[in-house]
Amino acid sequence: MAADLPHDVPTVDGAGGELAHDLAEELAGDVAADPVSDSAAETTPGGTSSSVLRSSAVMGVGTVVSRFGGVLRGVALASALGAGTLADAFSLGNTLPNVVYILIIGGALNAVFIPELVRHMKDDTDDGQGYADRLITLVGTVLLSVSVAAVLLAPWIVHLYAPQYTDQQHDLATAFARFCLPQIFFYGVYTMLSQVLNARGRFGAPTFAPLLNNIIAIATFLLFIVVAGQARLNATTLPPSQIALLGIGTTLGVAAQALILVPVLVRARYVWHPSFRWRGAGLSTAGGLAFWTIALVLVNQLAYIVIVRLATTANVIAAQNGTTSGGLTSYTNAHLIFILPHSVITVSVVAALLPRMSRAAHAEDYVALAADIAGGMRSVSSLIVPAAVALIVLGTQAGVVLFNYGATTRAEAELTGQVASVLALGLLPFTLYYIVLRGWYALELTRTAFWVTVVLNVLYLALAYPLFRLATSGDHGSLALIALAAGYVGSYWITLLLGWWVLGRRIGGLQTARTVRALVRMLLAGLGTWAVMSLVQHLLAGHLALAHKVAALLDIAVVGLLGLGTYLLLARLMRITEVTEMVAIVRRRLPIGR
Repeated sequence: MAADLPHDVPTVDGAGGELAHDLAEELAGDVAADPVSDSAAETTPGGTSSSVLRSSAVMGVGTVVSRFGGVLRGVALASALGAGTLADAFSLGNTLPNVVYILIIGGALNAVFIPELVRHMKDDTDDGQGYADRLITLVGTVLLSVSVAAVLLAPWIVHLYAPQYTDQQHDLATAFARFCLPQIFFYGVYTMLSQVLNARGRFGAPTFAPLLNNIIAIATFLLFIVVAGQARLNATTLPPSQIALLGIGTTLGVAAQALILVPVLVRARYVWHPSFRWRGAGLSTAGGLAFWTIALVLVNQLAYIVIVRLATTANVIAAQNGTTSGGLTSYTNAHLIFILPHSVITVSVVAALLPRMSRAAHAEDYVALAADIAGGMRSVSSLIVPAAVALIVLGTQAGVVLFNYGATTRAEAELTGQVASVLALGLLPFTLYYIVLRGWYALELTRTAFWVTVVLNVLYLALAYPLFRLATSGDHGSLALIALAAGYVGSYWITLLLGWWVLGRRIGGLQTARTVRALVRMLLAGLGTWAVMSLVQHLLAGHLALAHKVAALLDIAVVGLLGLGTYLLLARLMRITEVTEMVAIVRRRLPIGR
C-alpha cells in the first residue's frame, strides 16, 4: 500500500495519511532549472507558470506510472489474501510503518525540509551541503531508533489499533508488523533523499522510485499465490514461512525504493557525508518549525487509531454475521482508487510549485504567493472535478474490474468500488485543502496547520463515529465503510472553508472571487457531466451484465468517454479557461498535437 492510507487519514494533509532509471534521470534533468530558478517564467491565464506546468507534466508521467503500480499492488494483494480478516491482519501490520512514515516523515519533515533546504541552498556558500548532511544524519539516527523500538513494542501497538482481535488474529498481525516495521527507516530515507533532489530541481527520480517498490511487492504477492496454491487460508492456518514471505518481500520493496535514489543523488552532485555536529548548525529553526507538526502527529494518531479500530471491527462484524467482507483492506483499496487523480494531478503541480511558494513567502511577497496558490487551485480543479464525477458514477464498476480476482469475491469488489464512489464526493475539497496546507508550510505557519487539522480530525470523528454505529446497529453492516467514507467527505468540505478563510486573512486574499467563479463554473460543468453519464449508465444497465468484468470494463469505457466529451464541451461553452489551458498542454505532448 506504500503511503496510501485511507487517510492522508489521518495525515498532516488530512483527518485521520508509494524505479528510478536512466529515463527518470533524463526527465529530471530536463526540468532541473525551472522550479528552483529565480528567473521570470511565462504565466498562463490560470495563474500557473509554464515552467511549473512543464515540471508538473514530467512528474505526472512518473506519478501515473507509480500510482497505477500501486493500484496493481492492491489488486495483487486482494487476489492473494481476499478482503477478510486475514487480509486485514496483513494490512494492519504493513500499515503501521506507513503511519509513522506519513505522519512523521511525510508530515513534519516534508513541512520543514524543503523550505529550509531551499533557504540554505540560496544562503550558504556550500549550496546547503553541510546543512543537508547534518539534518539527514540527525533524522536517520532518530528513525533507526524508532524502528528498533517499534519492532520491540509490536504486540502492544497492534493491540492499540485492533483490540477486538482474537488471540490468533492478534498474533498474526503482530508477526506481520515485526517484519514490516523496519520500513519506517527506509521510508524516512526515501523521503529525505527525495527532498534533497527536489530542492535541487530533480523531480523525476523520486516520482518514479515507488514503481520499484510496487514491482517487488506485486512479485511477492504473486509468489505467495503460487506457494499457497488453492488453500483457503485464515489467521489460524497461515504457515510461518508464508508470513515471512509476505513481510520480508514488502519490506525489501521499500528498501529498494529508497536506495535506488543514491546514484541519482550522485548525478545531482550530492553525496551524503555523516555529520554529527548538530549543535549550532542551524537545525534549531527546523526543530522549532517541526514542533507543531509533531503535536499535529499526536492529534492525528489519536484519530487514526479510532479509524483503524472501526475499519477492522467492520470485518469482524461481517465475519460474525456472514455478510460481505469489508474492513481495513477494502477501505484502503477504495482509497487507492480515490487518491489516484489527486496523486497524478495535484501532487505533481504542488511539488513543482512549493519551492517557488517558499521563496515568495521568504521574501514576504504575498501577492506572488497568493497567485501561486490560487492559480494552482484553479488548474488542478479543472481536472479534479471531472475525475471525481467519473469515480462517483463508475466506482462500482471500477471495483469489479480491479479487485474481483483470486480470493476476492464480486460482492467484496463491488463494496470497495462503492466506498470509492462515496469518497469521490470529497475529492475536490481534499485536493484544495492539500494546496492550502502547503501555503501554510511555505509561510512556516505550522501552528496554524496544527489547529486547523485538529478541527479536521474532530469533525471527522464526530461525523464518522455515529454514522458507523448507526450502520452496524441493525441489518446495515455492509454500510459500515460507507459511513466512514461519508464522515471523511463531510469533514473535508467544512475544513476547506475554514482553512481557505484563515490563509486568505493571513496573506491578504487568495484571489477568492476569481477562484470561486472558476470553481462554480467547473462544478456546473461537472453536474451536467454527471447527468449525462448517469443517463447513459441507466440505459446501458439493461444491456450489460455488470457482474462480469468485461462488461464492467466496457461500461467504464463507453460512459467515461462520453463523460469526458461532455465535460470538455461544457467547459468550452462556459469559457472555463483553465480547462482549455490543460487540454492545450496535453495536446502539445501528444504526437497528434505536434
